[in-house]
Amino acid sequence: QVQLVESGGGLVQAGGSLRLSCAASGNFFSISAAGWYRQAPGKQREWVAGITSGGITNYADSVKGRFTISRDNSKSTVYLQMVSLKTEDTAVYYCNADVAPGLYSSLINSWGKGTLVTVSS
Repeated sequence: QVQLVESGGGLVQAGGSLRLSCAASGNFFSISAAGWYRQAPGKQREWVAGITSGGITNYADSVKGRFTISRDNSKSTVYLQMVSLKTEDTAVYYCNADVAPGLYSSLINSWGKGTLVTVSS
C-alpha cells in the first residue's frame, strides 16, 4: 500500500513563494502520472497541475506561468513550486498519483491528505 504525504504548506504574503512536496512511501514499484489539486473554502476541488511519467507538464490557466510541477523519481517525490502567489490561491492542496504496486500491476490512483496554503493580502 502506498501513502502520499504532502508538505510545505503554510502562511505567505501575496507575491510570495512556496514549494509543496508530495512524497510517496510504502510498498510500491513506481509512480506514473501525478498531479496537484486544490480546494478552497466553500468550493469544489479543482485540478491545478499534472505531470506524466515522462515529465510532460500541464497547468490550469489560473496558475500557468506562476506554478511549476516537477518530479524526482529517485525520491518518489513530486513538487509544486508556486511563485507570485495570490490570495485566491488560498486552499488545501492535494497530491494525486497513479501508483504501480508492482512491475506488472495495474495502476492504483492515490490521494494525499492535503496541505494548507494561506495567502494573505
